[in-house]
Amino acid sequence: MNPFRKKPTPLEQAKIAQRETKSTVRSNQRQMERDIRDLDRQEKLLVQQIKQRAKAPGLSQNDPALKAQARQLVQVRNQKAKMYETKAQLGSMGMHASAMATQVSMATAMGNVTSAMSDANNAIDTKTLMERLSDFSKENEKANMKEELMNDALEAAFEDSDVEAEAENVTSQVLAELGVEMDTKMVGLKAPSKLPPTENKEQDLTKEEQDALFDLLPDLTARLDAL
Repeated sequence: MNPFRKKPTPLEQAKIAQRETKSTVRSNQRQMERDIRDLDRQEKLLVQQIKQRAKAPGLSQNDPALKAQARQLVQVRNQKAKMYETKAQLGSMGMHASAMATQVSMATAMGNVTSAMSDANNAIDTKTLMERLSDFSKENEKANMKEELMNDALEAAFEDSDVEAEAENVTSQVLAELGVEMDTKMVGLKAPSKLPPTENKEQDLTKEEQDALFDLLPDLTARLDAL
């Protein structure tokens, strides 16, 4: 450090702190925008996978893989919502730094010594704010490196009842969009039967009822074998 360098005035300190704060805010916001775009791609991919799996014949709403994908979709959407909220908070902090710099400028122009000293303290607070933003950036990088811990946190979040309930809603909505009618006891009434057609042409049951009975035969056989 140059010992002969003149000490910055409160106004200069405030402007320096403002520039550094804005730079840190913009850097973190750009990183968050990239993270949000990644989450958008993950969300679209999961929706496609859920719809594709929902088209499988005889698929139940309680299918474990389908429910797991729905829970993952809910978690991705929650992460994206938190990212937007944090990004807005960072923008507010940048505006606050600008406001403080403006206050220092006004006080200096007025020549009010008492106000200028007070605003100088505010300028120091602004620098502290910038340091906290820098610490936040470092912690954010550490968090990105701890992928295994994040996976554990996501698995714990999947146990939450609210996520489970929302995942059920997502699954139901996807199946409804595809026109798939789900039943808790019987699925795939309109699916073609794999059994050969009977030679008796005079039948009392409808085609759908016959197919439903044919689909239930493996389950009935397993229950009889278990007796």
